[in-house]
Amino acid sequence: MTTTQRILDLAAAAPGRHGEDLMLLLQEANKLYQQGLRDLHQTVSKRAARLTTADLILAAETVGMPCDASQDRDEVILLLALLEWQMTPAALAYAEMAEHAARRGVCLIPEE
Repeated sequence: MTTTQRILDLAAAAPGRHGEDLMLLLQEANKLYQQGLRDLHQTVSKRAARLTTADLILAAETVGMPCDASQDRDEVILLLALLEWQMTPAALAYAEMAEHAARRGVCLIPEE
């Protein structure tokens, strides 16, 4: 099963879960979300290998992400990967799942 499919399955199961069960789903989905972002970051890094930093900044600005010359190459690549990742079905499903969980009082950020 792919990362995307598993996140979609977890997100589909979330509305019927509460409390600790919902927290367990959210924790698993979060790990998969992070893995998906790491994988895409590697892919974007490979695609960007032949581009100059200036070209990367231009690409970022073209898609509406403000960048400037003070940002280093790795940071711009990561921002491009994050922007691309956030538009994937997996990331969108995770965001919806996390919002649903938050409305039920379930959050990955511990209370103080």
